[in-house]
Amino acid sequence: MLILTRKKGESIKIGDDIEIFVTDVKGDKVRIGISAPEHMKISRTELYLTVENNKEAVDKVDLLKVFQLSRNLRTFENPADEEERDEEV
Repeated sequence: MLILTRKKGESIKIGDDIEIFVTDVKGDKVRIGISAPEHMKISRTELYLTVENNKEAVDKVDLLKVFQLSRNLRTFENPADEEERDEEV
C-alpha cells in the first residue's frame, strides 16, 4: 500500500489514464475527483460489496421455487382465477 499526503488542488496519477484530485477538505472528510477512461467502473467500496453480495445471492436463488411461489400467491389472492385456469386445461 502506498500512502501519500496531498493538499486541496493536488492530485495523484495512476498509470497514464487515471488521475485522482483532492477537491476539498472539511474536517475529517476529503472530497476527491477521479479522471479515468469511460470503460473503467468506479464506485464506492460499500456499493461494490453490496453488488457483489447481491450477485452471490442471485446465484443461490432457485428460479423454479420462485415461479411456484408467485403462482401460489396469485392463487391465494384470487382463487376463482385458478379454478378457471384448471377448467381450461
